Amino acid sequence: MSVFAKARASRSGRAAWTGIAIAGVSALLLTACSTGGTSEPEESEAPAETGDAQPIEAGERDLTLKVGTILPQSGALAFLGPPEEAGVALAAQDINDADLGLQVEVVYRDSGDTTTDTATVSVTDLLSQDVSAIIGAASSGVSKTVIDQIVAAGVVQFSPANTSADFTNYDDNNLYWRTAPSDVLQGEVLGNLIAEDGNATLGMIVLNDAYGTGLAQFTRDAFEAAGGEVVAEALFNEGDSSFDAQISEVTAANPDAIALITFDQAKIITPALVGSGYPGDKLYFVDGNLSDYSADFAPGLVAGSKGTLPGLDVGTLGDFTDRLLEVDPALQDYSYAAESYDALVLIALAAYAANSVEGTDIASYLRQVSGGSGEGEKVDTFAAGAEALAEGNQIDYDGPSGPVTFDENGDPTEATIGIFQYLDDNTYERIGDG
Repeated sequence: MSVFAKARASRSGRAAWTGIAIAGVSALLLTACSTGGTSEPEESEAPAETGDAQPIEAGERDLTLKVGTILPQSGALAFLGPPEEAGVALAAQDINDADLGLQVEVVYRDSGDTTTDTATVSVTDLLSQDVSAIIGAASSGVSKTVIDQIVAAGVVQFSPANTSADFTNYDDNNLYWRTAPSDVLQGEVLGNLIAEDGNATLGMIVLNDAYGTGLAQFTRDAFEAAGGEVVAEALFNEGDSSFDAQISEVTAANPDAIALITFDQAKIITPALVGSGYPGDKLYFVDGNLSDYSADFAPGLVAGSKGTLPGLDVGTLGDFTDRLLEVDPALQDYSYAAESYDALVLIALAAYAANSVEGTDIASYLRQVSGGSGEGEKVDTFAAGAEALAEGNQIDYDGPSGPVTFDENGDPTEATIGIFQYLDDNTYERIGDG
């Protein structure tokens, strides 16, 4: 596909969508206590399949929703922590300001990276505080270390930035969700972009984890399908501090372009690559390392290089970025902020629909409030969604990250992959969408 066409994906895995619409909502209303628990179904009533349009209980709510985060305050993805936490904080502010019967409390914790057990410690702490959902991790590798612990506790895990395709069919009991698209999409866009730029051969320096190797494979598939050849792929592990061997291996193959599928290791690898004589405008970055390097690199070091990042153009988000700056005036990067905002809003809307703060109840409504039922009133704020739900109506929430309609696997069914180019000051600008 062209890199300027919107990428879409539809996958199978959990229960198949049956498309049951609600007709005559008043006849289908459930009875539940105002504190959240829905009543037990009658013996003749079969539980709804995952994704089925379930009845929405009309009436007022009185819910307190506690949500934890495991977002990177330290480690190789620490640059993503501030925008992600700002997105969550802004969503919490909007939910609480709506004052519609659901108040949210957020407990912020660090995810670290895979060189530490920070995420496990944080998750253990959050579960001890009886959170209903945990937003994070940003790193797919980190999420793999804690997903089983979270799922076993009956708590929703909702990542705004995990892109590994491994999660699509993961045995998660319907409790794992994400607003970031699978790397099947980013890899396709990146591989095609490199080929369309006229490169016949490609080298890759790749983080050896679920994120890195998965994205590398999908990039390879797309690039080779476009007629290119991957001539070198050098792996490294999280925690490595020297990359001389990988740089030597890849540059020895004399590729037309090099893709850096890394996290912040790019701060070390990039100057070393260019210092070895490789052209600074023939590098390709990805969401794990597409960052402002104006304070890190000599002027012009990567001018002309390109990269990909899932998400809409921040220039189209109206006052969203301005509002993020009110939460965190020091923000310089907005990567995955919108996806983090929507993660919390969707969790809150699902809790509102279920009239429950139990993790499994929230999970049972997440696809439905995202528009996965194929029915529902379009809403773009928590307040509008909660008001419609209070009337017993279906909703279809689309937020600042764009349409987030979930498939049966908890993956978004469509996504925009931004294409960026570095400027002379080593900042980057959006030049198109994939």
